[in-house]
Amino acid sequence: MAWLLLILSGLLETVWAIALDASRGFTRLWPSVIFLVAMVLSMVGLSLALKSIPVGTGYAVWVGIGAVGTATVGMVWLGEAVSVAKICCLLLIISGIVGLRVLE
Repeated sequence: MAWLLLILSGLLETVWAIALDASRGFTRLWPSVIFLVAMVLSMVGLSLALKSIPVGTGYAVWVGIGAVGTATVGMVWLGEAVSVAKICCLLLIISGIVGLRVLE
């Protein structure tokens, strides 16, 4: 259950990062509200997951999921540049996340 919560919290990190960008410096109401709600839920989920997952592993997985998710959204929906090198780097992060889970 802790791992599921950690994964969901990592996905919420992606939501708050995208909402933060969309808020344009907190000048737009709804993206700012989405940012705040997603950030709080992401942090709460992370803190609950860390009750049974070591902090180093949990934090690395949480950040990795958020980073991969945010970069993917940027490339797929926001028109950011896509390259083989970027995709390879994201795959390396994913392999690290899987490795941390397997070794846990």
